[in-house]
Amino acid sequence: MSNITYEKKIPVGISSCLLGEEVRFDSGHKNNSYINKTLGIYFDFKLFCPEVTIGLGIPREPIRLVEENNQIKCLGTKTTTLDVTKKLTECADQQKHWHANIFGYILKKDSPSCGMERVKVYKNNHPERSGKGLYAQKLMQNFPNLPVEEEGRLGDPVLRENFIKRVFIYERWHQMCQKGLNIATLTKFHAQHKLILMSHDQNKVRDLGRKLSEITPQSITDFAQKYETDLMKLLKIKTTRKSNVNVLQHIQGYLKTYLDRDNKKELTDVIEQYRLGYLPLIVPITLLKHHFMKHPDKYISDSYYINPHPKELMLLNSL
Repeated sequence: MSNITYEKKIPVGISSCLLGEEVRFDSGHKNNSYINKTLGIYFDFKLFCPEVTIGLGIPREPIRLVEENNQIKCLGTKTTTLDVTKKLTECADQQKHWHANIFGYILKKDSPSCGMERVKVYKNNHPERSGKGLYAQKLMQNFPNLPVEEEGRLGDPVLRENFIKRVFIYERWHQMCQKGLNIATLTKFHAQHKLILMSHDQNKVRDLGRKLSEITPQSITDFAQKYETDLMKLLKIKTTRKSNVNVLQHIQGYLKTYLDRDNKKELTDVIEQYRLGYLPLIVPITLLKHHFMKHPDKYISDSYYINPHPKELMLLNSL
């Protein structure tokens, strides 16, 4: 089996307060120990606070999103003449130089500057959770394929695994593109990630594979841009036990001529126990890895499905 390692940390943007920086309106922070202690082992965090960057002090008057004349503005909660709408939007544009060199972003939930979704928007002093932080919104518009998540949603094991997976794949994609893109490298990348993509949506994977088979050297640049968009959209689809079982059974088929009756039964039983929710995904994957160590298969050994990200994260224990 291939030994997938990550010696260099992956650059990921993050709201400064989530790593303990005292930059909030009340001079406080929202340090997240999981992000700091666990993800920090693999991610090179780039701390940023747009509110401080645009000149708001510490401490400062809180700001909030307000709907006026069908437009969303970011205003002071007490001083309505404090309008930082334009500054927050422009701030995101001014950071493009380093946003272009990161492979994920973790944002502070509920923030009028950094919230990814469901941020309170006040209309006639009545709040509705329908907005996005203005800095975050512009960031996602500028880099629509960038993996972005809020710290609150990272508490969900499925969303957490999904985000981290997207970061590592997005970074591998850009590494490949930097080395020089051609049909062979693109085909290899797709093959290495096909089983992962199958666990998200098999129909979309088939469609992506069909498009890949039709590219020419002349169309590869345009195709690659579309492929990246399709790839990242596909990876946003949540995996399910059913979809993972389909992939596990597909992989199991590569061993059918090598395993005796008892080993086949054991593997089938373990996959079934996973399907029923009695075992985490790491158990059938570990058993498959054991068998492929004895009976190597190049397609499986080159695939990232069994080793999608560093084993120390142990995310598959929660799936």
